[in-house]
Amino acid sequence: MLDVTNLQKTFGGLVAVKSLSFQVPDNSILGLIGVNGSGKTTVMNCINGIYHASGGSIRFGGTELAGRRPHEVTRLGIGRTFQVPRLFRRLTLIENLLIPVLGTEPTDKALTDKAEALLDEVDLHRIRDNYAEELSGGQQKLVELLRVMMFDPALILLDEPFAGVHPNLCRVFIDQIVKLKERGKSFILVSHDMTSVYRLSDHILVLNQGETIAEGNASDIQNNPAVVEAFLGR
Repeated sequence: MLDVTNLQKTFGGLVAVKSLSFQVPDNSILGLIGVNGSGKTTVMNCINGIYHASGGSIRFGGTELAGRRPHEVTRLGIGRTFQVPRLFRRLTLIENLLIPVLGTEPTDKALTDKAEALLDEVDLHRIRDNYAEELSGGQQKLVELLRVMMFDPALILLDEPFAGVHPNLCRVFIDQIVKLKERGKSFILVSHDMTSVYRLSDHILVLNQGETIAEGNASDIQNNPAVVEAFLGR
């Protein structure tokens, strides 16, 4: 589904990502981990068009993404959530879900029904008319995921979805990821919650200073000396 080859991103003299290559197959979850500043979010920003890559190739379903703007990448089928949710704070939950897809269905009622069904699935329908700013941080992250699902992307980029989220909401979030994967969705999951990364990921990529230092399944990563050194020191 996604094929990243020799990706590079520089900011002046700073090389944030160095010749990074990886793939995300259909119906899979790639865990992307590393210490703070290792380049994880930069990679996500290059994929969804917030940053223009300095070099390399990012192909999604055979289509080159380099140089495309975020809304163009979205229309191709890639959704994105953020470490700090980017909701419209003075709009209601239902309005937040509707904004990205207005005009995409023959009637607004079809879109409203879809939004209400998504909210009901995570037990937020009862507060559909509350302003987004009234939600907890975890609820805002959940609504942001639902907003992504309104346009039914094939690949979803999740940036620290569990950070600062109540354990009960984390379980709801994890259940949603599992359900969406069962429906054929793929994910790139950036998280410091290693338990969740190990549980959910089919394959894990470890970055340090913009480079891959290890990859494999959970067992491979847990027992890799380079990963232990990167996280804990010698």
